[in-house]
Amino acid sequence: MAIRKVLVTVVGHVDHGKTSLLDRIRSSIVTAGEVGGITQAIGVSIIPIDTIKKICGKLMNVFQNNLTVPGLLTIDTPGHAAFTSLRKRGGSLADIAILVVDINEGFKPQTLESIEILKAHKVPFIVAANKIDLLTGWSYDESKFLIDNINQLDYKAQGVFEGKMYELVAKFQELGLDAERFDRVGDYTKQIALVPLSAKTGQGIPELLLVITALAQKYLEKKLAIEEDSYAKGTILEVKEEKGLGTTIDTIIYNGKLKVNDTIIIGSIDQPIIAKVRALLEPLALADMRDKKGKFQNVKEVYAATGVKIAAPGLETAIAGMPLRACSGKIEEINLLKQEVQQEVKEVVSEDNAEIGVLIKADTIGGLEALRHLLRERQIPISSASLGEVSKRDIAQLEMMKEKEEFYGVILGFNTKIPADITEVIKNKQLKVITNEIIYKTIEEYELFRDSLKKEIELRELNNLVRPCKFLILKGYVFRQNNPAVVGVEIEIGKIRSTNPIMNAEGKHLTTVKAMEENKESINVADQGKQIAMSMDNVTVGRQIHEGDFLYTDIPEEHFKKLKELKRHLTKNEIEVLKEILEIKRKDNPVWGVG
Repeated sequence: MAIRKVLVTVVGHVDHGKTSLLDRIRSSIVTAGEVGGITQAIGVSIIPIDTIKKICGKLMNVFQNNLTVPGLLTIDTPGHAAFTSLRKRGGSLADIAILVVDINEGFKPQTLESIEILKAHKVPFIVAANKIDLLTGWSYDESKFLIDNINQLDYKAQGVFEGKMYELVAKFQELGLDAERFDRVGDYTKQIALVPLSAKTGQGIPELLLVITALAQKYLEKKLAIEEDSYAKGTILEVKEEKGLGTTIDTIIYNGKLKVNDTIIIGSIDQPIIAKVRALLEPLALADMRDKKGKFQNVKEVYAATGVKIAAPGLETAIAGMPLRACSGKIEEINLLKQEVQQEVKEVVSEDNAEIGVLIKADTIGGLEALRHLLRERQIPISSASLGEVSKRDIAQLEMMKEKEEFYGVILGFNTKIPADITEVIKNKQLKVITNEIIYKTIEEYELFRDSLKKEIELRELNNLVRPCKFLILKGYVFRQNNPAVVGVEIEIGKIRSTNPIMNAEGKHLTTVKAMEENKESINVADQGKQIAMSMDNVTVGRQIHEGDFLYTDIPEEHFKKLKELKRHLTKNEIEVLKEILEIKRKDNPVWGVG
């Protein structure tokens, strides 16, 4: 057994300094006189422990020469897909994450997104509060460490700095998380460490590397144990077309070793991909992985933990985030690993689940998994989870689900495209498809849709109930005494509909609304403040009803109970009339409307 390097992923909002931070760590190594101490592998920068020691200097004394962690691998593939594809069975491949937040701007949409995904995958993280160099009054001495520089700030500058740090702490509190400046953290298992730093000047970089190394040393040692000489286990980070090589896969190997001519088995939506490694490629030392023209060198084998570009035939259908296993190529090994990778895929992708729930889509398996996690956290059921663009099959499933349960008749997509012809179908059939490049925005929009639909359904339901209404028979406006009686009325409070039952102030049922007219035009509903002509059967003006009488809607008991549930949709005045009606009803029946 060996201890592998700590796999660190860097996340955060666009322009908050993720790339600058990694670039600064790389340049720090050169500054520390460790040229070549950092090496590049596909998607990762490998930082040996000796390099970290040189950057951190005397800060490393806390370990008392007791370090077993061999270093860090930082994920520096740009883009959100890389983060969500960084997965293995049972959670995230990342051991720890750095959440980069601009201390001046605070939380932004992708900050919240990153926190949501980290929580869903249970990835511990520390916060790099970047751009301290832009704070008003900030100054520093290059020869000193961060805390000494903070303590030397003048009163005003310290106030600005502490104010910004407190804002971050308060924002985490709003999310139910306890955060504190790294040197004030009492318990790293319960509190999130905030490391103020500047990717531009390098201030705080030693402290950041120290905290990561210390956390890994104390809490992650068992997780870092690997079998170095066993066959490789890995995860696809990106699928790319390379000139002269065809389709290649950038892969993180997190256990074992991978050699040229090894057989690899890759999880897929249908059948697993089986291929023989034709070439393993690593970029030249210190090459920038974002450089499309980056040059590579062939290697015969690679050991965990590292990143490598794999060239092999038949990788055209490979998908980011899929599991990869290597073996010698024996049939029994292949069959066993086929089952293993497909079982892992099945835990995330389920296209034919008949249960009630929303339909979810994503472009990568990691994205799909993150979306699934976050929905489950909110107790939103899922009926099917699939990869790729929204298809005709998805639309058919969506229509069936909408018929079963309106609230779940929706497709939620993360980084999912909708072809033009499908968009047209969605529009024509008035279906609901919510997609966004930020997961929490997709979920947020769904929750708004759900609340809006709930209100719509309740208002529909309310329209079928007899609502509370109090109205006055106007004096001097008797148009007909009976068969039917036709009188002028003013709606004092609430609204009344044709066919609604009517009672008097003593609670005696009198009649129903036969018809209503306003300005000689027939209407079905009369709202508060309206003066209208109302016709009523089975009553005579001067006997059962009189000019100047106040009458009420005679609300059935079952309607009253439902109105209590829906009273948030009633006006304050309607609620008062409802109470009046209740009092009238309970004169004869003290338990009317109970339950």
